[in-house]
Amino acid sequence: MPRIESRLASLGIELPQLCPPVANYLSAKRSGNVVQISGQLSSRASGGGIKGSVGADCSLADGITAARLCAINLIAQFKAAADGDLDRIRVLRLGGYVQAGPEFFEIPAVMNGCSDLIVDVFGDAGKHARSAIGVYRLPFNFAVEVDASIEIVA
Repeated sequence: MPRIESRLASLGIELPQLCPPVANYLSAKRSGNVVQISGQLSSRASGGGIKGSVGADCSLADGITAARLCAINLIAQFKAAADGDLDRIRVLRLGGYVQAGPEFFEIPAVMNGCSDLIVDVFGDAGKHARSAIGVYRLPFNFAVEVDASIEIVA
C-alpha cells in the first residue's frame, strides 16, 4: 500500500467521493506541476456537515472539526489531481475561511484542525504556508472553507 494511503488508513480516514462544482468553476486547475484546489467546505459526502457561525452557533471544538472535514475533502481533491497517487503531493499553501460569530477571534485555532491533519497525513510534504481569515458568511452556511495550492512531484 502506498505510504500516504497507509497513513490515512491508520488514522481511520476514508476519502469521500468528489463533489462536482456547484457553479461555473473547476474543482482544480493545473499549471505545470502546481495545482490550485478550489475551496472545500466543512461538508460530509453523505450529506450534512458543520454549519453556522463559529463562536455563535457552534463551538471552537466544532470549528476545529469542521476544518478537519475540509482537510479530508481537500485530500480527496489532491488524489484526483495526482491521478490517484497521493505520494506525489507536496502541499504549498492553505487558505482558510471561518464563518465567525461577532465576538469570535480564534480563527487560527480553527484552521489548525485542517493544518494539523494535513501535516499528520503528509509529514514534511504537508508543511505549508497559510492564511486564516474570519468572514461574515460562507456558501450554504458551512462553518469553514479551505482552498489549497499543491505541487505534484515526479
